Amino acid sequence: MCPTSHDVNDLSELKEEVSSQDKPAALDRTVWRKLDIWILPLCTAFFLLSAVDRTNIANARVAGLQTSLGISNYQARQRFVLYVVTQLPATLLFKYVGPNLMIPAMAISWGLVCAAQGFVHNYSGLLACRIFLGLVEGGLPPGIILYLSFFYPRKWLQIRIAVFNATTALASAFSGLLAAAIDQLQVGGRPGWAWIFILEGIFTIVFGAISYFLIPCSPKTASFLTEKERAHVVSALKYDGSVSEVDENDKFNWREIVRAAKSPHVWCLAVMSFLNGTLLLGLVYFEPQIVVGLGYTGNRAQLMSVPPFAVTFVVAISTALVSDRYQCRGYTVIFLSLLNVIGFTMFYVSTSNRIRYISLFFAVSGTLSTLPALMTWVANNSTPHTRRATAVAIFAVNIELGGILATWLLGSLSPAPNYTSATITFIVMSILLVVFSTANLVYLSRENRLKAERRLRMTKEEEPEDLGDRSAWFIYKL
Repeated sequence: MCPTSHDVNDLSELKEEVSSQDKPAALDRTVWRKLDIWILPLCTAFFLLSAVDRTNIANARVAGLQTSLGISNYQARQRFVLYVVTQLPATLLFKYVGPNLMIPAMAISWGLVCAAQGFVHNYSGLLACRIFLGLVEGGLPPGIILYLSFFYPRKWLQIRIAVFNATTALASAFSGLLAAAIDQLQVGGRPGWAWIFILEGIFTIVFGAISYFLIPCSPKTASFLTEKERAHVVSALKYDGSVSEVDENDKFNWREIVRAAKSPHVWCLAVMSFLNGTLLLGLVYFEPQIVVGLGYTGNRAQLMSVPPFAVTFVVAISTALVSDRYQCRGYTVIFLSLLNVIGFTMFYVSTSNRIRYISLFFAVSGTLSTLPALMTWVANNSTPHTRRATAVAIFAVNIELGGILATWLLGSLSPAPNYTSATITFIVMSILLVVFSTANLVYLSRENRLKAERRLRMTKEEEPEDLGDRSAWFIYKL
């Protein structure tokens, strides 16, 4: 039966309706794909280079640095102090100086300092380099989190943070492989450990200089997006609550710093970041030494430090996909913290080097994969910009404070190869991560219920404009 003219008209109208519905979806896919192709690799590269240049001292020690200069674990901790001091001001300045200027400048600066470590002859020279490394690099981790929140809605943020943060695991794996190769160099009268610093620093300098021409300041200045695509990104960010609907609210405001400091969920996550920071930086910096304590030496120790971090990359990406799919930040933290408990308990109760090596897969993957979930949780639940920047900075500072404790625990208070006191402390901290995650889930769930009740009693127009994440229309991510 042939269609009538009325049927043809109906079919034409239906096609037009479907086409109009498909256009926003197609635009949505195109925009986020472009950002993933352009922004995400740049952020990942910066974080990878930062992690390599920050952690390569562990590989250099295995390659003979500690013997050559006579440094101790205790002496390595001073670098963290400058990290703590610089993170808050660097994070608050990030948007206003411009990430397109600040990130490349930081990369070139820490690359120079990293390379300079290859020319030191004593502990004083190394100490000066480590202090300056903390000074110029401190703002990068919280800055990258903020930078991604300029481009991606809250609901899709964790997988992006997990991708660049999982580079910490890849960096540790890559750094071990690279160090094993570079360690064989004996050129220009410099030992192999010196070339680890020099070559990795030079690469960072070159990349930082090139990135100046590649990194956009914001979606509004992204040259790889069309005008329509830029407007789409900004609209999506405002709809999701990632940025304020009124641009004026995202300007710097001292009151927002105070509001962030008064937010219970910010401080709950600050405690969790301290706990995770102690575990994370303890493992990242001391895992090669722990592997040495299991009976591996020299090049084999470098290579055996790689597999736990390689597995971590898979775990971090997998759990981030689940967390974004089901919007379950807190439950992800609880699951990963339980992996920590399993790993550290195995290390504590066993005397078998083989079992202890297997325990590193649980402990390293659980600890490093927890960080992107926590990072996303704090970035998701604070707005406007100054409040989010302050919350992220508080989070980052507490990670570094945890790093100071980790250096004491594994370096001075708990001798190798058993690290008994440190392992017991890590078990307790992993359990506390579960406790504080549960408490934060309960608090945020309660706040969302109270906001739902407020939405029934008033309209959005009746609410003040500057409430930020305290608005009844801002739903906290759980």
